[in-house]
Amino acid sequence: MVVRLIVADDAVQGQRAARLFAQASEIFVARTVLLETAWVLQSAYGFPRDQVAEALRRLAGLPNVLVEDAEQMAAALELAQSGMDVADALHLAACPEAAPFYTFDRRLIRHAQTAGLNVVEPEASDEPAPKAP
Repeated sequence: MVVRLIVADDAVQGQRAARLFAQASEIFVARTVLLETAWVLQSAYGFPRDQVAEALRRLAGLPNVLVEDAEQMAAALELAQSGMDVADALHLAACPEAAPFYTFDRRLIRHAQTAGLNVVEPEASDEPAPKAP
């Protein structure tokens, strides 16, 4: 539904989606829907990350749209507009400010540190890792 509203590549479904968003008193959009929409826009339609973030921001700004965890989503979309992957931005926005976010993804670390976020790679050690549970 959301992809059809944004892309309007199917005239019939695009019109139905536009009508729904224009007429419904309230439309709930889960964060997983936004995540999936971002993935589809990037992978299937070739949208750059900043355009994905802008499209999702416009959607979330519609007066009748209720976004799950709206404050976290707004923070994530702000990060994504600077070029961060939407999924990574969602992970970071959900992480408590005082807690570090650990990842091996060096691109994410660079983006996050530029934004002033506490994202670090786990330190290497010569000691063997404990066995997983």
